[in-house]
Amino acid sequence: MGKLYVIVGKSASGKDTLEKKLRDDKSLGLRHIVPYTTRPIREGEKDGVDYHFCTVRQFWQMTEAKKIIEYRTYNTVFGEWTYFTADDGQIDLNSHSSIVVGTLVSLKEFTKYFGREKVVPIYIEVEDGERLQRALNREKHQKNPKYSELCRRFLADQEDFSEENLLKAGVIHRFENIDTTRTAAEIAEFIKGDMNGH
Repeated sequence: MGKLYVIVGKSASGKDTLEKKLRDDKSLGLRHIVPYTTRPIREGEKDGVDYHFCTVRQFWQMTEAKKIIEYRTYNTVFGEWTYFTADDGQIDLNSHSSIVVGTLVSLKEFTKYFGREKVVPIYIEVEDGERLQRALNREKHQKNPKYSELCRRFLADQEDFSEENLLKAGVIHRFENIDTTRTAAEIAEFIKGDMNGH
């Protein structure tokens, strides 16, 4: 029986990089889950790799077909963007464990869908000043930097990831991400122990 490992953390804390390192670690055997989004594709992203980029209409068709496990809609300065995970065959906890990057909202929905014993939250922490610098560096390399959206997300994270909300979401396991390689190794050891019941 597999588990779903959900990496959560504030924006620019290195969640996507850590998730990639962990799924590339063959000793863990974790399956990657490609989420869906209605937001425009960013420079350097690939459809079907980073996200399945879809239209709002496609999202509603999947909703009507009861294929949505969890979703979040953000009212950004560019309009509404929806991110979601679909029951499309990618997650099969009867045969393997999977890893996904999520939010506290999606973590709660995953837990509701699969059960608390099957979902393991992994919280990534980075000092706020370092995190803001990382976000700025990432954004300024975009063809059309969206600094106002970056600021909105940064401020929203302070409220979203309050200690109260972390506790409610069942977040216990925390990892400070100063050095990505070291942090990935620490999380890998934790996952191996968890898989073996330690």
